Amino acid sequence: MIVVFGSLNIDMLLRVERLPHPGETVKCPFYDWVPGGKGANQAVAAARAAGTKAKVAMVGKVGDDGFGTRSLNNLKREGIHVSGVGLSALPTGCASVIFDRSGENQIVVASGANSDTTADQVPNEILGPDNVVLMQMEVRPDENWSLIQRARAKGATTILNLAPALAVPKYALESLDYLIVNQIEARQIAEKLDLHIEDDAMALAHALAKSCSLTCIITIGPRGSVASKGDESWRMPAMQLDEVVDTTGSGDAYCGAFAAAIHAKKNLAEALKRASIAGSLACTKAGAQAGLPLDSDIDAHLDKVPDAQHGTL
Repeated sequence: MIVVFGSLNIDMLLRVERLPHPGETVKCPFYDWVPGGKGANQAVAAARAAGTKAKVAMVGKVGDDGFGTRSLNNLKREGIHVSGVGLSALPTGCASVIFDRSGENQIVVASGANSDTTADQVPNEILGPDNVVLMQMEVRPDENWSLIQRARAKGATTILNLAPALAVPKYALESLDYLIVNQIEARQIAEKLDLHIEDDAMALAHALAKSCSLTCIITIGPRGSVASKGDESWRMPAMQLDEVVDTTGSGDAYCGAFAAAIHAKKNLAEALKRASIAGSLACTKAGAQAGLPLDSDIDAHLDKVPDAQHGTL
């Protein structure tokens, strides 16, 4: 089973010709509201990327409102188990997502019920060695740290997508199996750990991996991603796209597909490739969840991207 511990939101989507400057009002003709939240997004991404090969369970909280009902119904339609999603007195989380014609975006998130999510909602029975636990940073950080340590003790594989970037205690990092960050987040966490590394993605990945005894993966946008584990390194190019519609769901597609591949016992190079393809395909449709690819979509594009390049440091 893939257990996703994290946020559930409703996203308010607004398409504009250009993003507003501070203090400026920009009009758009319409809006849409769709299920989102990094936790729910990554659960859908993992479920689609895993196909029938794995069960996916979502753990989090929603409010007693229409937003919460819509979010849960959407997860159920994707075949995701939602018995671990609790009810909060706070309203369901909400995000305002503004994106322009080039696909760039600005996002503001109201946590709402997500701030009530607790690690004890995840029972020990689903933290065994055959399971993967995927986390992000849209719930209270200390709940992530608690779950990471408990999952490690029970033998589950742990993946943390440090988005948005916050300080992580060293003991939590040392209990992780995989850390997924973008280049900005990697630099921020390296600085907090007093790792003074030049602004090079591979050097950052190696420093974080070695310092915390984990596998560090850094996504670098249209250039793909890099990874480091011990003295080994991998470079994975992104799939080239004719058109970018919306980059909102790219990172979540990457993380969900990576978790699905790791759960399926793919090696790191294979997992990086499937995740890279998923992240690229997610940019071809609007909305954080609408563009998340199926396992068959990923399979169909395997020959369009080179394999990850393996090396040593």
